[in-house]
Amino acid sequence: MKHIEVVAGVIEHDGKILCMERDQGKYDYVSFKWEFPGGKIEVGESKEDALKRELREEMEMDVDITGHFLDVYHEYPDFTMNMYTFSCKAKSKDLKMNVHHDFKWLDKSELETLDWAPADVPIVNKILGK
Repeated sequence: MKHIEVVAGVIEHDGKILCMERDQGKYDYVSFKWEFPGGKIEVGESKEDALKRELREEMEMDVDITGHFLDVYHEYPDFTMNMYTFSCKAKSKDLKMNVHHDFKWLDKSELETLDWAPADVPIVNKILGK
């Protein structure tokens, strides 16, 4: 089974958290699910550099990474993944959706209203103190 290493950012601005909705993809079970933005780590790249690069590529957004948040291991039907998440501060709410279907800036109390990708659920739970 294929294994991937990815990074994701829990991005905050003015007390709101950025949530991104995936577009239609290769696997229906994660298509149109909500996630924290990020992507695959390239060979020789640090996790932090990978996150900054992915956010620039996918959303044209620059962030300050403020610390490690949570590491998640998840098994999907077709692949396994390690996701390394970081707390981030956005310099502004401005972004351009280059690969996602939709986005929302939400209060913590609103996070459970979204249909999250399974690998992102532990991150939501940690944000909510569960």
